[in-house]
Amino acid sequence: MNVLIIEDEKLAADRLIKMILEIRPDSKVLDTLVSVRSSVEWLSSHPSPDVIMMDIQLADGPSFEIFKAVRVSAPVIFITAYDQHALEAFKVNSIDYLLKPVKKEELVQSFEKLQTLSEFNFRKLENLMNQLQGKPAQREFQKRIVIRYGDTIKMVEVQDIAYFYTEDKINYLCTHGNMQYPIDYNLDELEHLLNPGEFFRINRQFIINIKAIEKMLAWSKSRVKVILRPTTTADTIVSTERSPFFKE
Repeated sequence: MNVLIIEDEKLAADRLIKMILEIRPDSKVLDTLVSVRSSVEWLSSHPSPDVIMMDIQLADGPSFEIFKAVRVSAPVIFITAYDQHALEAFKVNSIDYLLKPVKKEELVQSFEKLQTLSEFNFRKLENLMNQLQGKPAQREFQKRIVIRYGDTIKMVEVQDIAYFYTEDKINYLCTHGNMQYPIDYNLDELEHLLNPGEFFRINRQFIINIKAIEKMLAWSKSRVKVILRPTTTADTIVSTERSPFFKE
């Protein structure tokens, strides 16, 4: 992941770089810029980074001036000591807004949100390209799951599955009839095999069939709690980074 840092406080920039490399050791910090002017010059002459970490108050003015001077195509994580600029931040490319001093767990959540957004936008772009080329927008998705328990091999139609879940590091499926079976797939694999128009990964533990939703409740931090049928005692709250797409 290529990261551009726009921050005029050296100590804050150094701390941010250290935190980024701890969270994502594969990251590369392309540059550290301290002003609106240097940022405009850099963005005008370099390929777009994967993400920009941007302070709002810079040495020569607010960083929002950058967006007026040059096209910024990269997602931006704003970092500031004040929270009065939040609304303006979300009018541009912002995917998150963190207050100083930045906490490591908050930055982890920001990167998770970035990953989710990237995957979501890639799927949308892929479908759009297919449409422009006269191809079907939807590819062929998994229609059945083969499960093995003991000496028995069984096929379950995907349309009969209410949700997939992880418990004690083992992955399971649960049918609409409340039959539960261990499966060989993990949730990351299933996320790419299932039709996103019918199944949605609400958090790290659950992928649910939209038809299995009995009720939805507004939850804290703009999240949604999903009541499933068949019922489960596990946590079925849509994660913060996935909630906007779930609502959409």
